[in-house]
Amino acid sequence: MIRKLLASLVAPVVVVSGIVTTVPAFAQDNTVNVLYAGSLVNLMERGIGPAFEKATGQHFRGYAAGSNKIANEIKGKLRRGDVFISASPKVNDGLTGAANGDHVTWYVNFAESPLMIGYNPQSRFAPQFRSKRWDQVLQQPGIRIGRTDPKLDPKGAFTVEMVTRAAALYHQPDLVEKTLGAAENPEQVLPEETLVGRLQSGQLDAGFFYSTETSDLKIPAIRPAPELQAKASYTLTILSDAPNREGASSFVDFLLSTQGRALLKQHGVDVIKPTVSGNVQAMPPSVQAVIDAAQ
Repeated sequence: MIRKLLASLVAPVVVVSGIVTTVPAFAQDNTVNVLYAGSLVNLMERGIGPAFEKATGQHFRGYAAGSNKIANEIKGKLRRGDVFISASPKVNDGLTGAANGDHVTWYVNFAESPLMIGYNPQSRFAPQFRSKRWDQVLQQPGIRIGRTDPKLDPKGAFTVEMVTRAAALYHQPDLVEKTLGAAENPEQVLPEETLVGRLQSGQLDAGFFYSTETSDLKIPAIRPAPELQAKASYTLTILSDAPNREGASSFVDFLLSTQGRALLKQHGVDVIKPTVSGNVQAMPPSVQAVIDAAQ
């Protein structure tokens, strides 16, 4: 009996990218709560989450929404999590410093994803997307366009910026008004986590998505001209008040590992060399080791 008890207290060893990480016995049944940008739903729920659970024996629980919306909920103490993954480095600024609750002290840029115009292949406008420039199609009467709130989600802000630049590039000063209407047009603005489903179900003809969404879900998409290109720049951090810091470290270690980075690529994300911003000394040693291994 004593021997069995001692065996149950021995912490298992997990190897991530050749780095040996010990998972404390008391944390084996813990859940890692990951708050992440809504554009990563498929990647997190069908790729990273299940693979992390299989590799470590820990449990993954995800919450998806617009990056700014999540940040506002963290700052307002409406939501608590262990790991925060944003689609823009700027979002972290609102959680950094004493005035913002010191929720973020460091973050890692680890991936990118260009903004695309995706369309439903069954839409009556689909043939036009294949033969005309995207801005011309989006001005067609009756076309149903979906996008996210520029105040709550970086993708929504990137959308407005891109169409504004297109207006100048294509010499169409009223392009924003004709395609998007008001910045927060209620006929177009939708929660990020529901946008893909609306397009796939035929409720929308077209929408603005990151390449990880269009690639992952086989959505036909148009890539804007290089002069107009906007992109998500994904960052991750362990929140300062994370309830499960050990589990959070294990999750970040896995995501930045060789296996995690391979999964990112499989789901259409452009993997970049990890770079750290903020207080590097506050990072868990295991995270720093995985980053060093990825250089």
